[in-house]
Amino acid sequence: MFILQSILNLPTVGLLTVMMMVIGANPGLAQTEPWTEPEGILWPASELPSNLTPLPDPPVSDYLLGGGDRLSIDVFEVPQYSGAYQVPIDGVLSLPLVGGISVAGLTISQASERISQAYNQFLKRPLITIRLINARPLNVVVGGEVKNPGTFTVNLIGGAGDSPGVQHPTLGTALKTAGGITLTADITQVQIRRRRRPEQGGDVVFTVNLQELIQRGDRTLDLSLRDGDTIFVPATETANLNQLRQLALFDFAADVNTGRTVSVVGEVQRPGSYNIIGTATVGGGATGLTGGLPTLTNALQQAGGIKPTADLRQIQIRRLTQGGNEQRFTLDLWALLQEGDVAQDTVLQEGDSIIVPIAANPSTADLTQIATAQFAPDTISVSVVGEVGNPGQFNVPPNTTLNQALMIAGGFNRDRAQRDALQLIRLNPDGTVTSRPVPVDLAQGVNETGNPILRDNDILVINRNRNTQLADRLSTTFNPAAGALALFSIPARIFGILESLGIINFSGDSQ
Repeated sequence: MFILQSILNLPTVGLLTVMMMVIGANPGLAQTEPWTEPEGILWPASELPSNLTPLPDPPVSDYLLGGGDRLSIDVFEVPQYSGAYQVPIDGVLSLPLVGGISVAGLTISQASERISQAYNQFLKRPLITIRLINARPLNVVVGGEVKNPGTFTVNLIGGAGDSPGVQHPTLGTALKTAGGITLTADITQVQIRRRRRPEQGGDVVFTVNLQELIQRGDRTLDLSLRDGDTIFVPATETANLNQLRQLALFDFAADVNTGRTVSVVGEVQRPGSYNIIGTATVGGGATGLTGGLPTLTNALQQAGGIKPTADLRQIQIRRLTQGGNEQRFTLDLWALLQEGDVAQDTVLQEGDSIIVPIAANPSTADLTQIATAQFAPDTISVSVVGEVGNPGQFNVPPNTTLNQALMIAGGFNRDRAQRDALQLIRLNPDGTVTSRPVPVDLAQGVNETGNPILRDNDILVINRNRNTQLADRLSTTFNPAAGALALFSIPARIFGILESLGIINFSGDSQ
């Protein structure tokens, strides 16, 4: 009776101490030991095995507290000491009775243990329960071959009810937040450097093969991230054409529907810089030759198409990595046309330079094939002047032959034209102008000698026969205005070319 009366006369804190002694005698209420990570899972970066396969993520209790976390701290049977707290930026909680307690860098179990030790001087066997109400956003660094390298904040999802768990963002999420990987990324060697306390062995590095994640569907390779993680995506040494299309369509790749600026020079109609946008995910499917991706042929089309003199077997791509190094590789669009090798129609990325060289001696068969390619221009401009039914400038398909151009211009003027030959004037890519006679035989097939495939800006000059020349000289002598009117019917640009070649002169006389 004396003992009971003594207990009842104790102050509140003393009474609670006795209650904690009774509760502590019950093993079921004792706190469990905090989870510790087994030895051998993590390696220092200097000793990282080359064949490292990441292991499943550790339990949720591995979450390290830091500034911004919102916690629920419950001191058993002492509600006046319990409540919700937000960890300040310095990681020090200000708690009733015990004052400041640093929890930064501790797991939830370790924080519970530290707070329990602080209350030991006031409570007998205090039971502290901590729940994570809202997790702070994670700060991660993403560098290397991603579109927008830098530091990013990624939110977590806190647990519900009595569960202290959180859903961590994964490696794939961070890569997408950084704009996606570039086409020079080596996804078989992605590195994650994780900060660890000195007593845990210091920083560690994971090496992740994201290629296996895609091919095998092994989600354990998509590692969960922790605050302060640094992700580095290295660059490949050489481009693998067979993998570039697949790489561009990965979930964590750069968005193909986002414009990318590339430059196109060489044997194209309109050299310059162009903004290429893919359409692979527009309308529910791939479209056209490019498959909806921003590819080489897409860029050639925007540059007005290739010229007939283009060397499709030696097209070069110059590509810069994020580290400033340059990758060069050669593409063979002839293999695309002849064999259907779509790997040659590579996907482009921001900053690519495309160089289309000139072919040394293109054959007639090559010219025909090139002219019908989808990345050739839709039309070319050809001028037919002289003794034809309808002289002028015409937009014709790029595979139009000389005989076809004559028919488009109305054919020979039967009574006036020299029907056995004409003059072909060609403006060359190097700025020179060539003129050569071409024997005319409307029954010939395509050949470079008598019925060549025409090129953009070619001029066909159909001369007068001898009888017409004599009659026109006599007519000009008695009627000078007739010759002047004939000259005015020739466009000024073409007139200058014809005059410089000596085909016409101001007197109205032609060769």
